[in-house]
Amino acid sequence: MFDLAQLEHAQAVVGAAMPPTPAHAWPLLSERLGARVTVKHENHTPIGAFKVRGGLVYVDRLKRERPGTAGLISATRGNHGQSLAFAGRRYGVPVTIYVPSGNSIEKNRAMRAFGAVLVEHGNDFQAAAEEAERRAGRDGLEFVRSFHPDLVLGVATYALELFRAASDLDVLYVPIGQGSGICGCILARDLLGLKTGIVGVQSTEAPSYALSFAAGTVVKTNRSDTLADGMATRVPDADALAIIRKGAERIVQVTDDEVAAAIRAYWTDTHNLAEGAGAAPLAAALQEKAKLRGKRVGLILSGGNIDFDLFKRWVVGETVGGGKVLV
Repeated sequence: MFDLAQLEHAQAVVGAAMPPTPAHAWPLLSERLGARVTVKHENHTPIGAFKVRGGLVYVDRLKRERPGTAGLISATRGNHGQSLAFAGRRYGVPVTIYVPSGNSIEKNRAMRAFGAVLVEHGNDFQAAAEEAERRAGRDGLEFVRSFHPDLVLGVATYALELFRAASDLDVLYVPIGQGSGICGCILARDLLGLKTGIVGVQSTEAPSYALSFAAGTVVKTNRSDTLADGMATRVPDADALAIIRKGAERIVQVTDDEVAAAIRAYWTDTHNLAEGAGAAPLAAALQEKAKLRGKRVGLILSGGNIDFDLFKRWVVGETVGGGKVLV
């Protein structure tokens, strides 16, 4: 999909808009897992999530190669839309974003604040995406899919940063939504000639990539009911699946309860707030704790954009001794 020179150029594009995100070794997390743990903090980007990198690289190429484009249109549950809105404002490109009805009020506000025109449509991400693509054809806008080579190239820059800071990782856990993050990690690892095993993470309530990985072909699901909305995918991308099947060791499924426990662990052990997808890699590592003892483990904290109501439910509303709920 790209070579090392192209990846390093993408890193320069991203670096013009934001500094590298930290990769910290947290002693309490290491104690919790019985392993040496390094966390890549993509919750520290200008939009609070890794996807900003893909938007910057996508729009940078757009301005160089397709300067006459009238505008961009896409669909999202939040972070992808914020990424395009952030990059569109930086480069002077109009951006329209479709979201499903009932989408996060806080994420909607953030996208509008970055300059996007927001439209609500349908009951889930897939319905919003299909309508956005129809409107793109009608209005002469460029439709941006959630998985695109330039988006993968952009988000792969976080993997380049991580692997150059911690080239000795035995295993890296990465959440899967539409696949750009894990594909970026696989491709960056291979370009650097490293041996790190890469493990994808999905929700038990939105397991389309896990089912497809096992079946060897795209498997669609009818529902994606996880509260970890960054992983709420019903229809896998065939190109992403091909890269994942070739380069990932396995896909681990985690429950919403396991994700909530991982969010609390991040808060207590690092004082970082993770969104559901961002905490999923830690949830998977905790599930596989027995096989990780003594190993060097990487975790992608892909974002920190958790809604306040969900924060109260999953973190502040944790049941403690005697059944008392702290809300």
